[in-house]
Amino acid sequence: MTSGRLPRRRGRAALVAVVAAALPVALLVGGCGRSVDGEPHARPTEDALRGPEDLEALIVTEVPSGLPRLADDELDPPAGPKRVEDVAEYADDPAREREVLQEFGYRYGWERFWGAGAGPVTGVFVDLFETRAGAGAYVEDLARNEAEQYSGMLWEDPPGLPGNCRLLTVDEAAPDSDLSGPAAFAWCGHGDFSVSVTSIADSIGAAEQEVRLVLEEQLGLLPRR
Repeated sequence: MTSGRLPRRRGRAALVAVVAAALPVALLVGGCGRSVDGEPHARPTEDALRGPEDLEALIVTEVPSGLPRLADDELDPPAGPKRVEDVAEYADDPAREREVLQEFGYRYGWERFWGAGAGPVTGVFVDLFETRAGAGAYVEDLARNEAEQYSGMLWEDPPGLPGNCRLLTVDEAAPDSDLSGPAAFAWCGHGDFSVSVTSIADSIGAAEQEVRLVLEEQLGLLPRR
């Protein structure tokens, strides 16, 4: 069973990767990582973040659409913790991508996805940088690349979102696009963090609503210096 096609990260190389999984029903409703045992975990402060695993408790666990969470290790490439080398491998030129990420001051990140079958898919990407400037430059770069890739409508500082955010909507994907339906993308700088939410849904309205609601919750979970 395929979870649908969802753009993963991009740097300057603008690579699209496929979220593809053959998941039993139990995995679709169960999730993965520390949250499966149902025990609460205290959210770390930014000063306590030592590596990508510390971001797990800061990532939203449910989405308003009610889509089931996809297990990190059942995706290809796997979701969950990300380091420079992981993100660089999404690019056509990983060596150059590592250089670009290092220029941004990329430290580490976390990915999480929700979906079922070949229908709607939602993805969340949270990354920590050495500086606010690096996070902001990364957000700007991603938004520009995605807008060029999908020829959608891009807004800077769109109404209803915090400052330092960008919103891209793609009402009708091109036949040769990797998108399986109407899609919305949002990228925001949040202190030293960059936050991205992507939704492919049955309509552009549903995709944008999902992105806005998930983004609001995700930003609220993150510390900010």
